[in-house]
Amino acid sequence: MGWWWWKPDLNLSITRRDLPPYSLTSYFSLSCQMPRIAVIPGDGIGVEVMKEARRVLAALDDTETLDLELVDWDLGAERYLRDGVAITEEEFRALADDHDAVFLGALGDPRVPGMEHIKAILLGLRFKLDLYVNFRPCVLPLARLSPLTGIQKPFRIDIFRENTEGLYTGLGGSFKTGTPDEIAIEKDLHTRKGVERIIRAAFEYAKLRGRGRVTLVDKANVQRFVGGLWRKVFEEVGEAYPRISQDSMYVDAMAMDLVRRPDHYEVLVTSNLFGDIISDLAAVVTGGLGLAPSANIHPGQYALFEPVHGSAPDIAGQGLANPIGAIRCVSLMLEYFGYEHLGDRIEEGVLASIENGITTPDLVGGKSSTEEVGRWVASYVESESA
Repeated sequence: MGWWWWKPDLNLSITRRDLPPYSLTSYFSLSCQMPRIAVIPGDGIGVEVMKEARRVLAALDDTETLDLELVDWDLGAERYLRDGVAITEEEFRALADDHDAVFLGALGDPRVPGMEHIKAILLGLRFKLDLYVNFRPCVLPLARLSPLTGIQKPFRIDIFRENTEGLYTGLGGSFKTGTPDEIAIEKDLHTRKGVERIIRAAFEYAKLRGRGRVTLVDKANVQRFVGGLWRKVFEEVGEAYPRISQDSMYVDAMAMDLVRRPDHYEVLVTSNLFGDIISDLAAVVTGGLGLAPSANIHPGQYALFEPVHGSAPDIAGQGLANPIGAIRCVSLMLEYFGYEHLGDRIEEGVLASIENGITTPDLVGGKSSTEEVGRWVASYVESESA
């Protein structure tokens, strides 16, 4: 049931005691006494879903001894508009030195059309903390939740997106701006170190979680140099994992196949831009962005957890936001800090809420509010602890 060890051929209605005794390994996890977690609700629906995620965490804390310290941080559009500063260097240092992880709701506000605060906070944390693994588990809990009519049973795709290089480095510029001859250049930066470590993370995960296949997603037929580097390193790293099936696919073909037969894939590894795109597509075919969590990780050092949906200002404050992605981030976070059994309990609560129809309107037949879903899952995990 837990995000890190779920087996694709298992019935999702089973409980943790029916699963193999896997645990979150030291490769991805962080062991420390009383982890300190910076909580950033952010903007829009981020505030609402984080409230419910914390409600579920508090329900666990009522019945279990959780040695976690949550520290509220005022970062987001309101702070940026009020002070003209998104985040200071001192705050970056405090997050890096005095905390073990960040739990983020969502960032984005139409009052900041350039989204300067997103670039400063989210991308700043990813780059400055070197959170090179963007882990996106896309799990379809019930076949009926997929928009694809041919899906008959639950399945899972784990996506490893390189998180610190590519087209997100901001390298480039423009020339003759505002004239008919204007030129724009965006540089796509890839290092062997960056490529190798994300590929190795994907293979290591597949090995430790019993996944049988790792697929590289690229565009090597057009990007000869970048694609060539990725394919060469993929082949070299893959030699150390002979029991794992390995193949490569162009990103446009992968986009088509994720609609045609998404259950054909197990672990995908790819670059920053391609991962950004295909992980959203994979999330949609496995039930929607509202269900999907993510973890930005430097293995063994630091992590940032965030639901993958945006701030959705058009529905903010209406009780329509799906809190499950944020609640599942709590599950990921607990596993990361060694509370695997509690992460499992949250996953069981999420599945139970879906099976019982306690879902928000973005899911088929959902009529519950954000708070109702959060309270239901919290009540479930609390009762299971009794």
